[in-house]
Amino acid sequence: MSPQEKDLYKFILIIAVVLGIIIAYFIFSIIRQQRRTLSLHQEKILAEITTLENERRRIASDLHDEIGPLLAAIKLQINSIESEDESDKMLIHKSSTQIDEIIGKMREISNNLMPNTLVRKGLVSALEEFISAINKTNQLKLSISTDNNISINKEKEINLYRMVQEIIHNTIKHARASQLNIRLYVKDNDLILITEDNGIGFNFDNRLRENSGLGLRNLSSRTEIMGGNYHFHSQPGKGTKYVFEIPL
Repeated sequence: MSPQEKDLYKFILIIAVVLGIIIAYFIFSIIRQQRRTLSLHQEKILAEITTLENERRRIASDLHDEIGPLLAAIKLQINSIESEDESDKMLIHKSSTQIDEIIGKMREISNNLMPNTLVRKGLVSALEEFISAINKTNQLKLSISTDNNISINKEKEINLYRMVQEIIHNTIKHARASQLNIRLYVKDNDLILITEDNGIGFNFDNRLRENSGLGLRNLSSRTEIMGGNYHFHSQPGKGTKYVFEIPL
């Protein structure tokens, strides 16, 4: 190889190395920016969900600790009224009954906002209680099977509870299903949540374009902030199956 060829070879080699370094730097910068964007996106979702759950907790507490006792006091005052007039007695009884209905409805709303069972006894007990209440309405036949050794932090418990709520409500509202089966168990170091109904199924892209796609986005967001992933199988006329994998 002549000296000129050697110099040309060195020059080309230097240019290739410099270009390689530049390309590697840009690729690294793009990856770093994508990671930063993803991290900011996850932080935003987490902040939104945390704010939502804190507001639900506050409203539930206000209903239970302030409005509830106030209504109970009003009922006590109404019942203490003495009257010989039959129409007045009927009015007092009707008012007392209506206050009982309001208190019952308020407790239901408070429990939906932040179930006491979820706070005191954990995810499995809260799901069993919620499913039992749905079964009593005869809107949908629900079954649940769970492991006894499930142990996760409170934030994940709340997210998983909301996800199951969302799936049940979507099934009742859209699926025209008569049965929904729920499984919750630990596999390796993941918590697996599987739900499967016998409804009419749906088209994912069409659902996202509609307002009803908001529920799917909520499921995706809560799964994302827990560092998990999910997939589902659904075809028109063949029901819907969700599979969530949440790292412990």
